[in-house]
Amino acid sequence: MSLEAFSHSKPLTLGVELELQLVNTHDYDLAPYAEDMLRLMSKINLPGSVVPEMTSGMIEISTGVCNTWSDALGELSQIRDALVKCADKLNIAVVGGGTHPFQQWHQRRIYDKPRFQELSALYGYLSKQFTIFGQHVHVGCPDADTALYTLHCMSRYIPHFIALAASSPYVQGHDTAFDSARLNSVFAFPLSGRAPCILTWAEFEAYFDKMTRTGVVKSMKDFYWDIRPKPEYGTIEVRVFDTPLCVDRAAALAGYVQSLAAWFQAERPFTPTEDDYLVYSYNRFQACRFGLDAVYVDPPTGEHLPLRDHLLLTMERLAPYAEKGKAEGALAMLRAEVEENRNDARWLRERQTQERLLGEVVRQAALRFRS
Repeated sequence: MSLEAFSHSKPLTLGVELELQLVNTHDYDLAPYAEDMLRLMSKINLPGSVVPEMTSGMIEISTGVCNTWSDALGELSQIRDALVKCADKLNIAVVGGGTHPFQQWHQRRIYDKPRFQELSALYGYLSKQFTIFGQHVHVGCPDADTALYTLHCMSRYIPHFIALAASSPYVQGHDTAFDSARLNSVFAFPLSGRAPCILTWAEFEAYFDKMTRTGVVKSMKDFYWDIRPKPEYGTIEVRVFDTPLCVDRAAALAGYVQSLAAWFQAERPFTPTEDDYLVYSYNRFQACRFGLDAVYVDPPTGEHLPLRDHLLLTMERLAPYAEKGKAEGALAMLRAEVEENRNDARWLRERQTQERLLGEVVRQAALRFRS
């Protein structure tokens, strides 16, 4: 199978996808209600889409093509409100977060869809352990070579994305000591991690052809990279975010991605190289483990500095692009949380310290999603 042509898209447009938890309102464990939710949601005229995910206690929502983060917030809010109403009819709740704090993977059911059944047959128990919840952000690129350039520039900021969105400290009822434990599950899959450092679409097509000849890859969906090109949409897709606990934060994260992309595409501030990836895994681990308290190693210089400091410096650099893209509110929201050293992982831990019951933490997270 040949790689499809890179479609035209308006530069810097946005699309946001959120994988969400469906929980019962008895003990707040995951509940297999995806089919019922899809049936109810199909009767409501909404922007974007609502689709099933790997297991039946999950659902995925997505916006249409948006110009600004506030447009994305408006669409996410409409879909959120409809989800809440449908969930109330079923006596269940919808929750954000990158992992469910205490669900047991062996109790999950694979959703009855051919691709999910194929993945289950291939990956075995990993498919049920993939009951994790992420946010994906698409950003439009004017052409294929610009998409690859933007992708590899964006890779230096993967720790930013992980730390800002981290919301998965608990797995199987235990505090993992990670702010984002979700990404450890993603790493179990082959073809996860980083994309190869290729900067022209012609070279990428040659790489894709080699991979398909091995029989390992059939389409771009088989790559579980942290960032991957999406030629059918004319975008790149950033995939490392945990699902936030509320849609406001999800939209703000999209605004941050858009502002970075605007800077890269307007100024071409550096040329990505393979050496950028020497510290990639270390930076990624630091952000997963320590969140905003991580150490960041600057790829070109090797300088070690607090990730919070690098985040704040970057936001300052992005200010004119955020203003031009009407994303000042997004960056202001995220900046305030960085300065206060707060992310969703910290909020979840604070609730658990207070309540001493993860079911109650999930209940409060469901209330936060509603608002």
